[in-house]
Amino acid sequence: MSKYRTVLLLVILLVAVTPAAGCGNAGGLDGQVEAIVEPYRFEMVAWEFEAISAEALDFLQGQDRTDDATLEVITYFTNSAKIRNLEATQNAVRAGSYTGDLARLQSEIDTLRSQNALRRAAVEKALEIQVRETLSSQGIFNPLDRYIDIKVGLPPVKIHLGQPPHVLIVSPRDSIENIKEVDLLPDMTLEEMEAIETGVESLGYSAIVEGLGGLSTYPSYVLDEADLRFTVETIVHEWMHQYLSFTPLGFRYMLDQLGIHSDYDISTINETVAGMVGSEIAAIIYRIYVPGEPVAAAPSSAPPAGEPIFDFVKTMRETRLAVDDLLARGEVGDAEAFMEQQRLYLAQNGYYIRKLNQAYFAFHGAYADSPTSVSPIGEELRALRDQSGSLEEFLDSVTGIRSREELAEKVD
Repeated sequence: MSKYRTVLLLVILLVAVTPAAGCGNAGGLDGQVEAIVEPYRFEMVAWEFEAISAEALDFLQGQDRTDDATLEVITYFTNSAKIRNLEATQNAVRAGSYTGDLARLQSEIDTLRSQNALRRAAVEKALEIQVRETLSSQGIFNPLDRYIDIKVGLPPVKIHLGQPPHVLIVSPRDSIENIKEVDLLPDMTLEEMEAIETGVESLGYSAIVEGLGGLSTYPSYVLDEADLRFTVETIVHEWMHQYLSFTPLGFRYMLDQLGIHSDYDISTINETVAGMVGSEIAAIIYRIYVPGEPVAAAPSSAPPAGEPIFDFVKTMRETRLAVDDLLARGEVGDAEAFMEQQRLYLAQNGYYIRKLNQAYFAFHGAYADSPTSVSPIGEELRALRDQSGSLEEFLDSVTGIRSREELAEKVD
C-alpha cells in the first residue's frame, strides 16, 4: 500500500498545478483588469496549498476513510434545502410580497448552518467514497489505465464543500469569446460585482461576475448549499477535469486555459464530456444511495390547462442565434439592446438573469448541452456516447481527441 500512497501524492502535486481557470492574453487588458479586481481577487494558489497539505496529512494518517454516513448526507442536504427555502422567504419579505420576521428567519438559517458545519467533514468523505466506488464500478480508474493495468483511482477523489469563488468573465463586445477569467472572493456584494463589471466595461469590453457551482482545484471546490443531485454531478464534473488533464484532450484544454493555444472547440468538448459523465455517474449514485427518491426530482412548473408553455431552452437558443447574427453584421448596440429586451422577457416568464450580455454567453456557451450554446458538439458527443457500449468505452474514445475534426470523424 505504501507504493500506492507515494504515487497518489505525486498525482496530488501534478493536479495541483492544473489550472482551475485560465485566460487569454489580450495585450494591455490583463494589467487593466488586474488593477480593477485587485481588492477582490481570490488567492487560488494559497488556498490550494493549504487544502492539499491538509488532505495529504489525512491520507498519510489513514484518516481518509469514514463509516457509513448515508444518513448524515441525507440530513445535511435536507438542511440545505431548508436554508434555500428560508432565504427565498427572506427575499420575498424584503420585496414586500410576503409577511415574516427577518430576524427569526435568519436565526433559523444560522442554526441549520451550524448543524451542517458539524457534519461537513463526514459528508465530504462519504461523498468521496460514493463517487470513487461508483467510478470503479464503471471501470473508470485513472487516465493511464488503458496503457498500464493499475486499478487504482487516480487522481484520488477529494472535495471541499463551501462557497466557491466568483469568477469574472471578459468578452469583446463585437463577438462572443471568453478572453479572460479571474477568480474572485466567494463573499461579494452585488454592488461590488457591479462595480467590477462597470470598470471592465469602461475599457470597451463586455463583463459579468458569476457564481460557480464548483471549481476543479484540488481538492475540488464544490458549492455546499445546493441539492444532493447537483452536488454529486459537480463533484464528478470537477474530478473529470482532473482526470482529463492527463489525456490529449485535457492537455489541449490546459493550453487553451493558460492562453498558450486558444481552442474554443476543445474547451467546449472538455466541459461537455465532464458534464455528461457527471450526470451519468450522479444518476447511478442517486439510485443506489437515495432509494425511493426519483432520479430526476424537479418541481413541476406546468402552467394551467389552456395557457401556453414557455420554452426557456428554445428562447435562449433563439436569443443566442439572433445575437450572433447582429454581431456578425457589426450591429453591436442593437445586439446589446436586444439582449436586455430578452432578459426582461425572461424575467416576465419566471426566469431571472441578472445580466445578459456577450460575456454571459461566452461563459455559459462553453457547455454544448447548455441552452445558451449553439454548438453541434453536444449532439456529436451524445451520438458518440450512444454508439459506445459503456461509459468506460466512451471515455477511451473521447480522451484521445485532439481537435474538433477528430470528434466529427468518430461519430458514425
